[in-house]
Amino acid sequence: MSSKGSSGGVAKMAEPFVCGGSAATFASIVIHPMDLAKVRMQLFGQLNPGKPVPGFGSILSSMVKNDGIASIYKGVDAAIGRQMVYGTARIGLHRAFSDKLKQMNDGKPISFAMKTLSGMASGSIAVCIGTPFDIALVRLQSDSMAAPAERKNYKNVFDALTRTVSEEGGGALYKGLAPNILRGMSMNVGMLACYDQAKETVAKLLGDPMTNGPALTTQIGASCVAGFTAALFSMPFDLIKSRLMAQKADPTMGKMPYSGVADCAVQIMKKDGPVGFFSGFSAYYGRCAPHAMIILLSIESITKGYRSTSLTLSTEKNRAMVPSPLTKTGSPVASDLQAAEGANRSMGMSYSA
Repeated sequence: MSSKGSSGGVAKMAEPFVCGGSAATFASIVIHPMDLAKVRMQLFGQLNPGKPVPGFGSILSSMVKNDGIASIYKGVDAAIGRQMVYGTARIGLHRAFSDKLKQMNDGKPISFAMKTLSGMASGSIAVCIGTPFDIALVRLQSDSMAAPAERKNYKNVFDALTRTVSEEGGGALYKGLAPNILRGMSMNVGMLACYDQAKETVAKLLGDPMTNGPALTTQIGASCVAGFTAALFSMPFDLIKSRLMAQKADPTMGKMPYSGVADCAVQIMKKDGPVGFFSGFSAYYGRCAPHAMIILLSIESITKGYRSTSLTLSTEKNRAMVPSPLTKTGSPVASDLQAAEGANRSMGMSYSA
């Protein structure tokens, strides 16, 4: 009896992490070419000072022409690894924190300030866990932009991770951690906190009671808002993060281009002005908006499937306790069966809530 209750509790506790991580990984695979183009647009100004940044389409078409169609999925293994760690943590923690805050608020919807706090906390924690994969991803995506003599020619994500540690030390896996934390916090606020708030607003405008979850129209409207705010809030920090993670020491002077977050921000401001922080915004928005929408739309379906599967498995487990259809009422076995069916009914109620 207690083991069944505990297994149901574990399934419920794991739900936001399993569903959030699955949705984030799926979305990352779909939009990987756009993410690759975004990184290259951001680094182009650093590697080719004074030259105009090529457009989103021209970067991808040039890659396909020169290196084949497989080139636009360079580093996808690192992207998957990153989302399995970072995406799982940031979405799962935000849902767990939000649910706890809602519970503390007597089940009533929490304020946008509390949603923002949840997004910032979960985003910063997730970044600290997933930054090594982020480093590997940026390096895999930017390596072919370097001069042939300076390329590392990483084989895969694990090769990038191990070689980075052996050549530069373990600390190199956390290069750019500060801007990455700021990016993770702003991304979570822009995507998850704004989605939760927009969902309530759009539902009111459309007259959606959300008794069995938000309607598809509510989800689409809220996810469109969240896609834009996620890109707008996080773009400056993402630019700084990409440049710090991809920087290499000058071969003659041995000096890094940037000494830290503030120095990188100052140099961008001096060279390009405020608009420089939004260099490559078209590709970034083209990456963020679909990514956010895919996650936020698919997570609802994944969650329903997860709950249905968990409930089915629990039902089969409880029914397996029946040794014979001739079991008499009042016997120990019948009592166990009645208790199991009661546990299953209570679990079904908790999952449908």
